[in-house]
Amino acid sequence: MDLHYPNGKKYVQMETVKKKPTLPKNISYSNRGMTLESDLNETNLYYLEQGIAVIHKKPTPVQIVQVDYKSRSTAVIKEAYFKQPSTTDYNGVYRGRYIDFEAKETQNITSFPLQNFHAHQIEHMKRIVEQNGICFVILRFAKSEDIFLLESQYLFKFWDRMVLGGRKSIKKVEIEEVGHKISLGIQPRIDYINIINHLYHFGETNS
Repeated sequence: MDLHYPNGKKYVQMETVKKKPTLPKNISYSNRGMTLESDLNETNLYYLEQGIAVIHKKPTPVQIVQVDYKSRSTAVIKEAYFKQPSTTDYNGVYRGRYIDFEAKETQNITSFPLQNFHAHQIEHMKRIVEQNGICFVILRFAKSEDIFLLESQYLFKFWDRMVLGGRKSIKKVEIEEVGHKISLGIQPRIDYINIINHLYHFGETNS
């Protein structure tokens, strides 16, 4: 099946990563090097199964433009386009409050590029805040595996600074000053709900 981006450019799938050798049993699971998306999906599944929160990843919208429809049971999608996403990566409900957040990672060591975000995502997050929703971003520095929860109001501040001609990135030291570091765990993998409990005074943690 041929997939295309909104600009018409053909999507080329990355070559499948070769399976790594089995790790010794004494290797710590606190540094498995999984992708941020995989870690968050695993975390959200844990929250769901434990009855803590209902948070899901939003599916990537795809527009189908060509289908080989020889029969109902053998229909094959031949060509499709990724639609431009209009919102953020994850949303759901926790303790009666709507949660909406974006997850991003970078290979940079000392700063986080703001080009990783889009203007329509910032506008969406601002609307969530206006409706009293809980909105934030989870940022991962891939090389050091440092993960932070950054509340949306600080992202807006850094974004506005860029729009006014300032830095096009957020210094890591700035994120460390106003963000909340999340240590990698096993269950849950990335316990961002623990941070939400602290910020919104929800009482005891769930970890």
